[in-house]
Amino acid sequence: MECDKTRQPAEVADRLIRAMKDVFGSDRRRITHALKVWQVAREILAEESGSERVVEAAAILHDIGIQEAERRFGSSAGCYQEIEGPPIARRIMQDLGLDEQTIEHVCRIVGSHHSARDIDTPEFRILWDADWMVNIPDAFAGQSKDKLERIINKVFKTKTGKEKAVNLFVKRKERMNMFCYQCEQTAKGRGCTVSGVCGKDPETAALQDLLVYATKGLSMYAHKARELGVRDRDVDVFTTEALFTTITNVNFDPERLRGLLIRAAVLRDQAKRLYEEACREAGRTPETLSGPAVWMPADDLNGLIQQGEEIGIPTRKEALGEDVTGLQELITYGLKGMAAYADHAQILGREDDGVYAFFHEALNFLTETHTAEELTAMALKCGEVNLKVMELLDTANTGAYGHPVPTPVRIEPIRGKAILISGHDLKDLKALLEQTEGKGINVYTHGEMLPAHGYPELKQYKHLVGNYGGAWQDQRKEFDAFPGAILMTTNCIQKPKETYKARIFTTGLVAWPGVIHVPDQQFAPVIEAALEADGFQEDGPDKTILVGFGHNAVLGVADKVIKAVKSGAIRHFFLIGGCDGARSGRNYYTELAKAVPKDCIIMTLACGKYRFNKLEFGDIQGIPRLLDIGQCNDAHSAIQIAAALANAFDTDVNGLPLSMVISWYEQKAVCILLSLLHLGIRNIRLGPTLPAFVTPAVLNVLVEHFNIMPNSTVEEDLAAMLG
Repeated sequence: MECDKTRQPAEVADRLIRAMKDVFGSDRRRITHALKVWQVAREILAEESGSERVVEAAAILHDIGIQEAERRFGSSAGCYQEIEGPPIARRIMQDLGLDEQTIEHVCRIVGSHHSARDIDTPEFRILWDADWMVNIPDAFAGQSKDKLERIINKVFKTKTGKEKAVNLFVKRKERMNMFCYQCEQTAKGRGCTVSGVCGKDPETAALQDLLVYATKGLSMYAHKARELGVRDRDVDVFTTEALFTTITNVNFDPERLRGLLIRAAVLRDQAKRLYEEACREAGRTPETLSGPAVWMPADDLNGLIQQGEEIGIPTRKEALGEDVTGLQELITYGLKGMAAYADHAQILGREDDGVYAFFHEALNFLTETHTAEELTAMALKCGEVNLKVMELLDTANTGAYGHPVPTPVRIEPIRGKAILISGHDLKDLKALLEQTEGKGINVYTHGEMLPAHGYPELKQYKHLVGNYGGAWQDQRKEFDAFPGAILMTTNCIQKPKETYKARIFTTGLVAWPGVIHVPDQQFAPVIEAALEADGFQEDGPDKTILVGFGHNAVLGVADKVIKAVKSGAIRHFFLIGGCDGARSGRNYYTELAKAVPKDCIIMTLACGKYRFNKLEFGDIQGIPRLLDIGQCNDAHSAIQIAAALANAFDTDVNGLPLSMVISWYEQKAVCILLSLLHLGIRNIRLGPTLPAFVTPAVLNVLVEHFNIMPNSTVEEDLAAMLG
């Protein structure tokens, strides 16, 4: 293989890139495209003959006339780019002192890169293939592998480019049906590739991936419209709902996902019109967006599934590498978790326009090319905004139902008809309590609904009689044994057994194929099923656990806590909480809680508490040693408590006798972790395994800056935490 011996100096390429960025200004989409084409062109050149300086300059500058074409002709069509591009490219290269032969060759390429007129040099063929390689995912999303292979064989001009395209876009379809690694239980700690451990099939996985992709396209226009002062609440609310829908164990129903995808396209077009109208009013030419912004839904479900397979994680991993893709997913999962909390707050009438703006900003950001440092910064910004969202939800819940107060909760059944409500949505619980009042039905909470018993406006209902069962992963056994109706309000649904499928119902965003969905809190079918079921035939033992230690309750006795710390009665605080799950190793949290010395306080939250919340821990000078702070979003309360203690002891949170041991399972835990990292909290122990999407390189950064660490053994960790 022959190559030009005069190598393009790296500093010249860097100067070309800076010049290109100066021309495009804030147009990140065009900058991103040029950099992608440049990278692919370099990869093809490594296997082909050609002048490196010509190939790199042509790749960096190939679309340099697009904005001028839009300004002069009102169009970004290739014929206009080929007119406007060469003069701008020539001026840039002359300013950088490139030789005239190179300048002339590059200008010929720029002037023909859409039409291929009158040029067929090796350098042109490399640029042509690189541009096609970058454009194929958007131009031909959803095409069959056979059609893609025919297109590639027809249009590609180099052997290397053709081979790369076939491998990337055709053979990948043959290699993998799905890929998902968003939860802690992902297969083999690497990723689910046949079906999801959660019960998600490849078709549902593809549709969920496509919904995230479509939402990015919606946000591209919404973000740009907001920059011109225009916003649309329908677009904003749908964005949070779409992200929430794709959280683990929420929506498994392909038909409902199809409806959301159609809705995403409609709202994307609505956001596009708003943006274009705002541009006209401002006297600007609208940008011509691409990628997710121009996605069009396929005509049928199979077509949508094909589209989802085209844009999944494996495609980005091959194009961008493991580290960058992992950081992109870290941001995406943080946004998903934050969307769940924002949706709960919105339902209760609490919204923040700045939060909606950030969703669009971050989703648009994910369509661009960024460095690892920029991606890490955005992940931490996600954590920052999530603090605001958790505060919104806390205000929404306490504003509607009062501040939680310490409350004993019965954990054994009472004779009579029964409904079990699971999930997180307190408004659904309130509606159910209102609709069942006086009907002879007892209502039990399950999973993350347990903290509801501490809210004054909910605990006043006498037929809210207790909590049944434990964490979400045991539901198939527990629901099978429950002699009444079951209502799933948010995530954590598993594939129902046939023995109870007729008496389990979903509402809100939750869905499972074949399970009756009850919209708009119209719970009559749930009540009817409860009345038809046997109900509990006798009372169980009189056993209770204690909940209701939100920030208001704990800070109400702050003086007592501070005095106990200063006297030495309380030596240390442990926050042991987060998600529960089925993976082996989670007994670590049970053993750790049992091993915590009797002069220490354990704070807990989320469903991870079920590993130890029925054990007896006693108290310290009247302060219970186990403080159940609430749901996972009540991490806001834990942060408030820690901040108040830090202020009382004139230190920061890292200076407190406090250790955080976090268990994670899904994406809400991810956004909480990002919030803790944004606050600069160090020495967090995370388990039972580390996220598969956090690569060794990314983990090294987290260790260096935050000393985050995996669990080891209870004995070793406890000794280290107590010093």
